[in-house]
Amino acid sequence: MKEVVAIKRFKKFLQVEKGLSQNSIYSYTYDLKKFSEFLSIKSKDILDATHEDIQQFLKYEKNDKKNSSRTLARSLAAIRQFYNFISDNVDTNIKNPTEKIETPHVEKTLPDFLTVNELNKLFNSISEEDCYELRDKTIFELLYSSGLRISEAIDLNSGDVDFENMFVTVIGKGNKQRMVPIGKEAARLLSKYKRESRPAIIGSRESEYLFVSKKGSQLNRKSVWRLLKNYVTRTEIKKNITPHTLRHSFATHLIENGADLRSVQELLGHMDISTTQIYTHMAKKQLQKIHKNFHPKG
Repeated sequence: MKEVVAIKRFKKFLQVEKGLSQNSIYSYTYDLKKFSEFLSIKSKDILDATHEDIQQFLKYEKNDKKNSSRTLARSLAAIRQFYNFISDNVDTNIKNPTEKIETPHVEKTLPDFLTVNELNKLFNSISEEDCYELRDKTIFELLYSSGLRISEAIDLNSGDVDFENMFVTVIGKGNKQRMVPIGKEAARLLSKYKRESRPAIIGSRESEYLFVSKKGSQLNRKSVWRLLKNYVTRTEIKKNITPHTLRHSFATHLIENGADLRSVQELLGHMDISTTQIYTHMAKKQLQKIHKNFHPKG
């Protein structure tokens, strides 16, 4: 069975059977492509790879490409998943060459988040008089007040917002649907954006997507990242901020103010509560910092 066909079948498996998002599927296939290109130097097919080939690839990625342990762990996870699929669904004679290869140790790092004061500075720097800035402010408010992933926000359709019941319907990881509450400020901005900004941007064109670009098409992730970076330069905030930082801030502030972990898990759309637990560590770190800075015996 040829390599290209095998990878195509694997991609279909990830999409149909595993229900992964396009971003996750891209990540898996990107790592497989890197491994395949490494093997091609040795004139080898991915279906003929050995335990030693994978170890050499990881060593090459670490020493020559200077990739982090996190990147190596992700690449190995993609390769392992691919060979699991091949041996289980395509050719039982092909043994998984990733067996007995240990996953590189990844230090758990606490994601950055913004304080309420920093959030106010960010939102106050964005105008509501400009149709594009109003659009951007609405997206950022939605990411913070509802804890959406950036992919969930840009995939919203106009009909996904329920102003009467104050929630949005999103499709999260694994194509799982959930309803997420929206705050009064998010509802105000969404209403204003739909009424004033979106018609001005889209003109006579049509789009099912709620957030549209200058061309009238769906706003993409890279654009939102770039726009947020630009707005941050208007403030005195020195942190490395991405759209995901707003989601982290949402979760951290909920935990700090006493929300229970299960509720936060539900709001974030985490399948595993251990993913949500990192925010309890963030809250503890913040409390320790406050104690150290302000207590006389800190």
